[in-house]
Amino acid sequence: MEQHLTWHVIDAKSTTLGRIATEAASLLLGKHLTTSKKHIASPVRVVVINSDNLKVTGKKMKQKMYRRYSGYVGGLKERTLETQMGKDSRFVIREAISGMLPKNNLRAVRLRNLYVYEGAEHPHMAQTKGKTV
Repeated sequence: MEQHLTWHVIDAKSTTLGRIATEAASLLLGKHLTTSKKHIASPVRVVVINSDNLKVTGKKMKQKMYRRYSGYVGGLKERTLETQMGKDSRFVIREAISGMLPKNNLRAVRLRNLYVYEGAEHPHMAQTKGKTV
């Protein structure tokens, strides 16, 4: 039985980062489908718009850090959420959603079904038919 591809649009300026990430991860996993299976990626596409207007609570803008390590001495790079939002706000949402997905081979496949845009305009309007979650 073949399932039809479904599109979901989430507006990032309506709720906080954690709630957006939870909702998107749940949709990408196919939790809303009765026919979803853990070993098969669900036929779902998630579009997150307005990533520039992202809301966070408390002091996260100054205190939340994104780190990466090259493996060399002195190779630790750190960036605050505020700095990262100034550079690329899409990364913040993608990273939050990625952290909520299972750490297996399907994670990359599911993340390919995630589209994050800085503004309200996106090229997937025909597939989503203007629906916003």
